[in-house]
Amino acid sequence: MNTNKHPLKISIIVSDLSTSGSGRWGGAVRPFLLGKALQRIGHQVKIFGLGFGSQTPKFSTDIPIVYVPCEYHSGIISASKELLNQIDGDILYAIKPKTTSYGLAIIKKLTSGRPLILDIDDWEMSWHGGDNWKFGFKPIKFIKEIIKEDGALRYPDHPLYLRWLEKFISYADAVTTHNTFLQKKFGGTYIPQGKDLELFNPAKFDPLTCKTKYGLEKYRVLMFPGAPRPYKGLEDLLEAMDLLQWEDLRLVIVGGSPYDDYDQYLQQKWSKWIISMEPQPFEQMPEIISCADVMVIPQRQTPETIAQFPLKLTDAMAMAKPILATRVGDIPEVLQETGYLVEPQSPEDLAQGLKTIFNDYDTAIEIGLRARERYFRYYSLEQMMFMLDKIITSLPIK
Repeated sequence: MNTNKHPLKISIIVSDLSTSGSGRWGGAVRPFLLGKALQRIGHQVKIFGLGFGSQTPKFSTDIPIVYVPCEYHSGIISASKELLNQIDGDILYAIKPKTTSYGLAIIKKLTSGRPLILDIDDWEMSWHGGDNWKFGFKPIKFIKEIIKEDGALRYPDHPLYLRWLEKFISYADAVTTHNTFLQKKFGGTYIPQGKDLELFNPAKFDPLTCKTKYGLEKYRVLMFPGAPRPYKGLEDLLEAMDLLQWEDLRLVIVGGSPYDDYDQYLQQKWSKWIISMEPQPFEQMPEIISCADVMVIPQRQTPETIAQFPLKLTDAMAMAKPILATRVGDIPEVLQETGYLVEPQSPEDLAQGLKTIFNDYDTAIEIGLRARERYFRYYSLEQMMFMLDKIITSLPIK
């Protein structure tokens, strides 16, 4: 057990630091939130990761970054060796049970004897059918898929490797998760998605002034920060807007998808309602969110959403915004009476929710203020720090 309170070096190991991975928001995703909390406790934090693709991300963070670029189907072994040689923490903190994070962390633990924490913020197998996924082992095909330059088994996130790593979760000295589904499935300690409430402080911003700055002053703004994906329910929301036909209503999507052309599909079908904004620096997001009249989280009921916690929910709570969300996963438990909840995959319910909010917007503002109070009490950066400190002090530090 670590009974010393002197600062420790903590190496956070991320599976992909590229612009299509954890680098896509420049410091706004969970590895950076964990790093910020650990820094506030007093530890020395450094983030390590491979970067797949040619575009080097720009990080809006004061956490040191070690970034080794490579390609998905080539150069991973040599890049991994280079990264492993630079990982120097007293504690290893792997993000996601993936080969290029947890896999590398296991190797480092074996060679260094340093304690290892695993953070699970998604059920990676949910993208592949969950527990029903089968590999269908055929020796010749297996060898070909490893040997071929673009073979499927040369892809580090192949579900076969994800399944193997799930079996090694108990090898971690501690596990952290951020929702009840993952905690029940994998065990560990719940660590909230803490935000800096001084940075995310609605008192610093005048919504109308911010709207004018971004050309949104004519509209009632529904805001969705993040990458559009079918399971996130934006089609249901846009159908609700079709039902309402309020000419001044707009959905502002901040960021767009780095994965595919799904946001282009949404634009083609619902261009009347959508305003797209480029990804913004993390420090800019409170000002952007202040433009919102309502933050929308219309998640569908799918294996992916049940295993996720939408970061935009904590953004909205911290900024005291009225929130319209669906009853999916942990959202009802987190919001309770401080938001507007409707059934998933129901444009009619979403439309009625918007009517309720805008027909008595003063009450919606009061409910948003209660959401910030609830966030401070249960989900803030301070809560994150408290839980992480308990885990760190329990580890077998040599």
